Amino acid sequence: MGSENPSPQNPSCKIMTFHPTLEEFQDFGKYIAYIESQGAHRAGLAKVIPPKEWKPRKSYDDIDSMVIPAPIQQVVTGQSGLFTQYNIQKKPMLVGDYRRLANSEKYCTPRHQDFDDLERKYWKNLTFVSPIYGADISGSLYDADVEEWNIGNLNTLLDMVEHQCGIIIEGVNTPYLYFGMWKTTFAWHTEDMDLYSINYLHFGEPKSWYAIPPEHGKRLERLAKGFFPGSSQGCDAFLRHKMTLISPSILKKYSIPFDRITQEAGEFMITFPYGYHAGFNHGFNCAESTNFATLRWIDYGKMATQCTCRKDTVKISMDVFVRVLQPERYDLWKQGKDNTVLDHMKPTALTSPELDAWNETKNALKAKMLRRANRKRSQPRRHKTQDQKSLVDAMAMDTSLDEVPEKEDQSRVPSLDEEDKPKVSESKEGECRPKVRNPKAKGERKKKQKLPLHELLPPLLLPQPYLPKNEKLQPSPP
Repeated sequence: MGSENPSPQNPSCKIMTFHPTLEEFQDFGKYIAYIESQGAHRAGLAKVIPPKEWKPRKSYDDIDSMVIPAPIQQVVTGQSGLFTQYNIQKKPMLVGDYRRLANSEKYCTPRHQDFDDLERKYWKNLTFVSPIYGADISGSLYDADVEEWNIGNLNTLLDMVEHQCGIIIEGVNTPYLYFGMWKTTFAWHTEDMDLYSINYLHFGEPKSWYAIPPEHGKRLERLAKGFFPGSSQGCDAFLRHKMTLISPSILKKYSIPFDRITQEAGEFMITFPYGYHAGFNHGFNCAESTNFATLRWIDYGKMATQCTCRKDTVKISMDVFVRVLQPERYDLWKQGKDNTVLDHMKPTALTSPELDAWNETKNALKAKMLRRANRKRSQPRRHKTQDQKSLVDAMAMDTSLDEVPEKEDQSRVPSLDEEDKPKVSESKEGECRPKVRNPKAKGERKKKQKLPLHELLPPLLLPQPYLPKNEKLQPSPP
């Protein structure tokens, strides 16, 4: 399996790049387990360049009419390598209009010699000209027949959330699209519940990434709390707000290990549990991403910090994962006595006996539901028995009597004008036909008794409206 690998277990925690063959590319979960066996997870971020013959979509010429429902303008304040980013929601716009805006003189990418030169201009001009980001758009650009590395159908452990709990979390176990322009930014953060993530750059200008090894994530948190004490006092997990920007020069100054890499169109980036990352777009582009999980993630999920100050925080119950996949630790975990120690260096296992058993049960249930659906389609419709026909006929005869509508409001006394109007009854075929009868004086009309629904049931008597003594019915006002 092809990779640019500094060493077998990557002790330097450098971002690694992998080149799978088409055959290796077929099984997503297996390839993730492989790159972790090479130490890719120790950097917190890895690049995967798919085989040249693989394409997720035949053409992107038809997406200008797509709607960006809630673009955000990113306003950045700060100085000296420490910044806070605020997002202001704008009106919806079409992708075509967004592309023209991104390429306009105001928002376009500045001239630069290389990526290093562009990076310097990014950090120098971060607080000027607030860019607009088309972020968090629910949907996918993959063609429906693409099976390999389909971001909308990765078939990983995270699917257990939907299968077992029936929960769909947009952008977490469904794909999101991101339309970017020069200087649009994603601030320092780890994924919700410290999950894995996958990001594919469909087309356009590159995207630069910074990553901190998971084994050094606590050092970044301590540094951020020191520089942003107000945010830290308001929320212990304030980095989950995705508002904090710390430049590479500050990280170097305080000896925080990190690495950087540039993602080009047609390339995947994989982030690993508790891997802090940040970055920016070089110009107009489109990316697609979602979260996923492996067996190794379960312990991270159990220990993930939560934002306590916002209602929209993503929180996934770990109960089903521990109960099904770590049954020997479930009771201790429920009692708060599961003293898990995270091992950031240990690669994930591809499977386990518990996971195999769950997959077997899931597949058996799918097959059972499919057989049941096929049986229903193949069975002829059953004819009604004679007794059922008689009952249906009696009910039809009953509903045809227009003198006493079946669902009449007895609490309201009808007006004389209403009584003299033609009434409409519904025929068997569902057609509404007017049924006209000659108006008669109220005293001349004979009260008809409603027929029973069945010959064995007693007749139904109509309740009479209550009128006080010496009071007569008055016509309703016009």
